[in-house]
Amino acid sequence: MKLIVAGQEATTASEFAELALGIDVELFAGTFGESALSRRARLAVANEVLRDLAPESAKYAKALMRTADRRRLLTWRAA
Repeated sequence: MKLIVAGQEATTASEFAELALGIDVELFAGTFGESALSRRARLAVANEVLRDLAPESAKYAKALMRTADRRRLLTWRAA
């Protein structure tokens, strides 16, 4: 099944979120191995962007942030 949004094909869930909701997943979820300074800067920008998002998109972005925090915590505990 192809996921086409605004005439463009989304090949991953991240691409679909970006095309359909206007959300950059990396901005809200982060990347593996980012430094503490980079994380603080990214979260500051993400919180600013949250204010400008539509309610449905903001809800999804907040869920990405919570999931990323849990994943980081579990990774830290496992190490």
